[in-house]
Amino acid sequence: MAKRKSNRVDIRNRKATFDYELIENFTAGIVLSGSEIKSIRAGKASLVDSYCYFVEDELFVKNMNIAEYWWSSAFSRQDPKRDRKLLLTKKELRKLRRATREKGMTIIATRLFIAENGYAKLNIALARGKREYDKRHSIKEKDMRREMERM
Repeated sequence: MAKRKSNRVDIRNRKATFDYELIENFTAGIVLSGSEIKSIRAGKASLVDSYCYFVEDELFVKNMNIAEYWWSSAFSRQDPKRDRKLLLTKKELRKLRRATREKGMTIIATRLFIAENGYAKLNIALARGKREYDKRHSIKEKDMRREMERM
């Protein structure tokens, strides 16, 4: 039995933890075309400024950039910033919809990866935006932690 090559695609939204207080995490599947999954496997995706929104009872991710696959044909190419549907259970969707109705709550994309079964997965988080003084406090904590590790 041949060993399957481990694909280490792990694209993160590092800015998310700085700008938002992450409350709860979910893992969602993504509806992609063939050339998009090839681009993700090549590491050509970005989650900067991406967020999720509801259309009726479906959840979509907006501003997730998946670069065009260089080898795909001209008529099979997709818009790199198009909205992509996320796949979650009904229970999770209801929970997220209820939570986003509260003031200041949003859903952001935090991590894009390839699961063991070969499918692309997106970690999303229910988040509340940080204020300026919260951000300064986060920077101060990181600096203190770095100083403790040096000692």
